[in-house]
Amino acid sequence: MNNKPDLELALIQTTLAWHDPAANREHFQTLLEQARGADLVILPEMFTTGFSMESAELAEPEDGPSSVWLREQAQRIGAVICGSLIIQAADGSYRNRLLWARPDGSFAYYDKRHLFRMASEHKHYSAGDQRVVFDLKGWRVRPLICYDLRFPVWSRDAGGTDLLLYTANWPGARRQHWNRLLPARAIENLCYVAAVNRVGEDGKGHGYTGDSQVLDFQGEALLTAGEGDGVFRTRLSHDALSTYRECFPAHLDADAFTFD
Repeated sequence: MNNKPDLELALIQTTLAWHDPAANREHFQTLLEQARGADLVILPEMFTTGFSMESAELAEPEDGPSSVWLREQAQRIGAVICGSLIIQAADGSYRNRLLWARPDGSFAYYDKRHLFRMASEHKHYSAGDQRVVFDLKGWRVRPLICYDLRFPVWSRDAGGTDLLLYTANWPGARRQHWNRLLPARAIENLCYVAAVNRVGEDGKGHGYTGDSQVLDFQGEALLTAGEGDGVFRTRLSHDALSTYRECFPAHLDADAFTFD
């Protein structure tokens, strides 16, 4: 019998100040106040800088000001908060790293696996090699970052993941791809999908049209933010997910994959 509680999500879709971590932290602090009561708050990719290839100039250490700030905010509003930023890892490499900050002050992370070649991200950052799953109130949450969306094998965790989470700076020029690939990930994995994008224009003149959304296990939209700026909320039912998987257990016939 399923006894996992519902999960309250808050997605923050907004503009980002280009290369200005302090300004972005101040902006998000106001928006986070509106997210109180959520279990999980999701921020965009590189939420402190915008999607930048200036890794050496912008990287913060693992215990830098944005990491400390994120943990403080999680404690302040009593929710898990996640989003990616530019980190210089202990080994000296630069990472597009999603931080998962918990209210108790602890945190975990996921390093972006697929680096966006068309922007030369692979020349400025090191790719992650670990698939991670975070537990939140008994829910299994898989974090992924932007370009990872295009690679279904990396997203695959048939029957194990309850919620696939994508944080992104996905440009408006490829808006159609975003809106088609997200439902596919939900349907093929029989799980919820939550995806957060940004809006506005970055310092390179690239425009972003948002389309942050939450989808159920059949790819149906539970929440769509359109091009809005602000905090968008919805609630997920694990009972509904379990019932669907019992009635349509396609995950039992899925192929197994291993990674080097």
